[in-house]
Amino acid sequence: MTGLMKRAVFVLMCCLILSVCAFGVTPTEVSYKSGDETVKGLLYTPVGKGPFPGIIVIHEWWGLNDWVKEQAAKLAAQGYAALAIDLYRGKVADNSDTAHELSRGVPEDRALRDLHAAVEFLKSQPNIRKDRIASIGWCMGGGYSLDVALQEPTLAATVINYGHLSTDPAAIQKIHAAILGNFGAQDKGIPSEDVKKFEDALKQAGKRADIKIYPDAGHGFGNPNNKNGYRAADAADAWQRTVKFLNETLKKS
Repeated sequence: MTGLMKRAVFVLMCCLILSVCAFGVTPTEVSYKSGDETVKGLLYTPVGKGPFPGIIVIHEWWGLNDWVKEQAAKLAAQGYAALAIDLYRGKVADNSDTAHELSRGVPEDRALRDLHAAVEFLKSQPNIRKDRIASIGWCMGGGYSLDVALQEPTLAATVINYGHLSTDPAAIQKIHAAILGNFGAQDKGIPSEDVKKFEDALKQAGKRADIKIYPDAGHGFGNPNNKNGYRAADAADAWQRTVKFLNETLKKS
């Protein structure tokens, strides 16, 4: 092993140790069936005695990278069994061209099948509450988080961070989960007008929804790796909203 490789391994191990120390949890690699395939994910289980509420954690278009794993660890530290899924089958992008290619290469039917399989996996775990399962995602994963709510009638809650939306009344009617949405007014891909239409559709259908649009934020404002778009104050507020929402929907009777 070269000196450069040794240094890279050392840095990786330090990052893992820091993550575990910071949030008090370490992930377990799990596998489960999605149709005829076997897929893998990382399950972050809280310290203490269950059963725990469960959360499907859905990555951005970059893939299941360190930032998403950190979010799963943070959620586990809040008392949730967090399953970080991998829609890319092990691939992770480090530039926007590759991310675009990977996101476009995911068949929609396979993604929906993987999401359903993730929910079923959490339901099958004896230390996870079957009636208190939620989804959360960012960017591409935010859209898929909504898709989970659209196809899973038993889902308790859904968090959408600047993900694609639907205003189709027939689709909205299928949602039984409470909805939390965090969006940026400067997001060119998801205009505020579309967010407001989504919110109106939810309210007209009698769904529980809490939608917030941050005036100075654009797409991806919650991720500090988004150098030009990260908004620290807005990201912190969105996280606090998420913690409060999940506590109210998954922990309280």
